[in-house]
Amino acid sequence: MMVIGVEFRKSPSGDGERVWGCCGKMGEFNGGADTGKGPSDLLKEQWERVTRTLKADIGEAAFQSWIKPILVRCIDGNVVRMSVPTRFMRDWVMAHYHDKITDLWRAENAVVAVVEVIVQAERGLQPKAPEAIEHTAAKEAVIERPVENNQPKSLSASLDRRFTFDQFVVGKPNEFAYAAARRVAEASKRPPFNPLFLYGGVGLGKTHLMHAIAWHIRQCEPNHTVMYLSAEKFMYRFIRALREQTIVDFKEQFRSVDVLMIDDVQFIAGKDATQEEFFHTFNSLVDEGRQIVISADKSPSDLTGMEERLVSRLNCGLVADIHATTYELRLGILQSKGLKLGMEVPPKVLEFLAHKITANVRELEGALNRVVAHAQLVGRDISLEATQDVLHDLLRANDRRVTIEEIQKQVASHFNIRTSDMHSARRARSVARPRQVAMYLAKQLTTRSLPEIGRKFGGRDHTTVMHAVKKVEELREHDSSFAEDVELLRRMLEG
Repeated sequence: MMVIGVEFRKSPSGDGERVWGCCGKMGEFNGGADTGKGPSDLLKEQWERVTRTLKADIGEAAFQSWIKPILVRCIDGNVVRMSVPTRFMRDWVMAHYHDKITDLWRAENAVVAVVEVIVQAERGLQPKAPEAIEHTAAKEAVIERPVENNQPKSLSASLDRRFTFDQFVVGKPNEFAYAAARRVAEASKRPPFNPLFLYGGVGLGKTHLMHAIAWHIRQCEPNHTVMYLSAEKFMYRFIRALREQTIVDFKEQFRSVDVLMIDDVQFIAGKDATQEEFFHTFNSLVDEGRQIVISADKSPSDLTGMEERLVSRLNCGLVADIHATTYELRLGILQSKGLKLGMEVPPKVLEFLAHKITANVRELEGALNRVVAHAQLVGRDISLEATQDVLHDLLRANDRRVTIEEIQKQVASHFNIRTSDMHSARRARSVARPRQVAMYLAKQLTTRSLPEIGRKFGGRDHTTVMHAVKKVEELREHDSSFAEDVELLRRMLEG
């Protein structure tokens, strides 16, 4: 073993101060001191004082996660070298605690000018990964492998059995993504496009399509290995592999699958080390003709914090977006969901929900579940009034001002006539009655005067509007079905 002798330097106060050179073997120090303690003992005492001060400053949780795993290696001249087990931890310590650690070291030893933090994981001495990293995974990985020796097919959590192609309601906003997903699932040989990149807003069906692909392949190609997991879980496994020095096993596991499916890839934006590993995994699988399916909330070109070379790879296959749902699609989803719930839901309620809840499919289905559950538990019939009571938090009328043009468009759509009929001179009952309803709603929901409303309906006189309002009020009293139509329109317009 090479040993570097003890060197004495003058401290700023003029007193002699012992400075230890770094030994030839990392972690070992030259010995000998007048105090009876070796240099490594003195170094350890100094670091303990530094950490006590730091712990009081940053708190127990942060200390356990980021400072306790640090190992002090040696002092080389005026440089203190310390190590952490992973690159991620080094980057975090450098960004958040390096300046503070340096100041505390200088307070302990005036000769210290620089503190270096390196990545050096040792077998048998690996500190636990920071608690914050251990809990990054929001979704469990689902690994589907061939049956071997009568072992269960799934090595982890099961795919959601509700998410199959048969249960996916297709409409204009999602038909392209659905067709692409089916094409990938049914391809028995080389991938038709690689990768398949699905993107869209929250709750529009990306995860459903990914699960459906996995289910279909599992059923039709039982010898294929399919791995589905979130990008968050991919990062977690990568960090764990670095910590445990099992990176070779990690690479083999991810690069030996037939189909790799990564959900919410936007999570690794800005995480350079994870992106680099994903990039190489991506290239390896594509080169071997293995299928990759990826989802995100934005198109590849719109993902900020993503390396340009990775964006280029994500764009090289088929990019399919899922648009926001239309009224027709939402109504179809509700009708399909209603049948599965085994309870008759009045069409007026389904239409009301389809108009009012437009954010995403997940929220739409949740609203219907609440309405049905409430009816079953309290024994009330499902009605528009009950629906409004149960979903009051979702259906709060906003304070926007409804326009006469919006009223005309909504009423015309509801009664299946043209918007231009609202201004025409046609007197057929199929046109005149919806026009009267629109005038009535304009009087109820806007601050416009009767003459102003009349002018918006083809220049009609204010007396015509008065007659329409009176007629609708009379019909509401004597015709419950008509009254329900008017109430439905009013609630949709207020929302």
